[in-house]
Amino acid sequence: MLREGKEPLTTVAINVQLDRMLQERRMSLTELSDAVGVTIANLSILKTGKAKAVRFTTLEKICRALDCQPGDILVFDDE
Repeated sequence: MLREGKEPLTTVAINVQLDRMLQERRMSLTELSDAVGVTIANLSILKTGKAKAVRFTTLEKICRALDCQPGDILVFDDE
């Protein structure tokens, strides 16, 4: 889709599974925010898939707090 005067919209094939990991770990977004030092607002942007980027240091902190691997949170879906 082409927006007037803008770059074409692209669909990102990376899905964020943060909600699933939080449920599995029985952890709230607030608890994760406190554990990793990232605001709830920024975690919400990541959780909803609206983030355009994530720092490796942030991903590392999230993985430590949730005791998981990056692949448990970020999933490639090319379909």
